[in-house]
This record gives sequence, C-alpha cells and structure tokens, in this order.
Amino acid sequence: MPRFKLTIEYDGNPFRGWQRQDNGPSVQETLENAVFALTGENSLVQGAGRTDSGVHALAQVAHVDISKEFPADTVRDALNHHVRPHPVSVLAVEAVDENFHARFSATGRAYLYRILNRRAPPALDEGRVWWQAMPLDAQTMHAGAQELIGHHDFTSFRASECQAKSPEKTLDRLEVSLAGDEIHIIAEARSFLHHQVRNFVGTLQLVGSGKWRPTDVAKALKARDRSAGGPTAPAQGLYLTRVDYAEE
Repeated sequence: MPRFKLTIEYDGNPFRGWQRQDNGPSVQETLENAVFALTGENSLVQGAGRTDSGVHALAQVAHVDISKEFPADTVRDALNHHVRPHPVSVLAVEAVDENFHARFSATGRAYLYRILNRRAPPALDEGRVWWQAMPLDAQTMHAGAQELIGHHDFTSFRASECQAKSPEKTLDRLEVSLAGDEIHIIAEARSFLHHQVRNFVGTLQLVGSGKWRPTDVAKALKARDRSAGGPTAPAQGLYLTRVDYAEE
C-alpha cells in the first residue's frame, strides 16, 4: 500500500492538540477527514509528535497509507482543499518506503518559543507569542539555558501526566537570542518529555526577570523534582519547527 510523508503547518489555537480527541477538534482528525474526502478510506494519519492544545507547527511531519494510486502533488493539493476552512496547510507530500514511520523513524526534533518582550501588547500576533511587558535579559537567560545541555534526568521539567518511560533525555541545544522585540528560545533533541520545552521557558523567564540566577537552573535540574522547576509557559508561544530523519 502506498505510504505518503506529509509536512504540515498549522495554527494550534483552534485545536485540542495534534491527537484526535473526544472533546474538541484536533489536527489529526482534520487531516483524516481530508484523506477520507479524497479517497473514501478511513486512514490513520500518524504524526511525529503530539503537540498540545494551542501549540503551533511550521513543519510537523506525518505519514498516511492510501490504497489508491495518486501522484504526491495531487494528494497535497486535494488535502489542502479538503482541510478548509481549518488553519492547516500541507506544505509537501512525498511517497516513502513502507518502513518509514513519522514518529519512530525521527532522529531529532526542533522547537521555537517566541516571547514578545515589550510594553505594548501584541495586535497581529495575539495567540502566537507569550507577551512579557517587563524587560527580560536574554543574555542571562541563555547562560541559564546552558545548564540544561546534555544527558540528564529532567524530572524537574517534566509534566506530571507525562507518559514517557524514563525522565532521562539528551538535550542537544537550548539557545536564547534576541530578534527585535522578541526573545527566541530554540530547543533541539531527539525527543522531549511532555511540557519539557514549556517548562524550560517558564524557568528561563525567572532568570531573565532577575528572580533566579543561571546557577539556580542547575539546582532545579539536580533536584529531580517538578516543584523545583519554574512554571509552565503558555502553549501559544511554542512552535514545532523541524523533524529530522536519518536519510535527510
């Protein structure tokens, strides 16, 4: 059966997250309905990651099996027609080997978190950034972020409902930089715990505001206790920006 790899962009605000839910719309359900409209088949669209309610994606990856033969460009254009009016766009579709799996074949994931750091609230980016009116020190936040790089037990930054078997992960990159009125936080790893990036951001906000020192981040990590970490930053500032695969 032909398998297609989908690269997808979406605004997370109207959805209950990626995964199909009983209590509201999901990105997965929206795409599966579009596949059904194209093929008449009830097909499972499997994503590389289960983004939470309100989290956006610039390049989420998924795969779907379709029994009928279609050119990849036809699948892309048809899905984009049928997902309307939902804020979902299928950026690219390509035929892949049946051994490809959007989640299990992934070798890395990258996220961007956007903090709007200015006195005036957002007008155009409402629901797409975390607005912080108080000045934040991005350089100090970056210093705190470096305390988290490497292989660690990240219990202090793991949601209580996280279903991962182990709290241990290897964080490859956590970079904080200025971009005009925004502070951008980029996180890269093979995989992440539930709420891990948002908990990093909430902790680094404490550093940027002067309430914590960079060394306090290391202390929180060492505590291996969620109560020792900072708060969970809002979902609307988080974007899944890239999923990596070995063949690429």
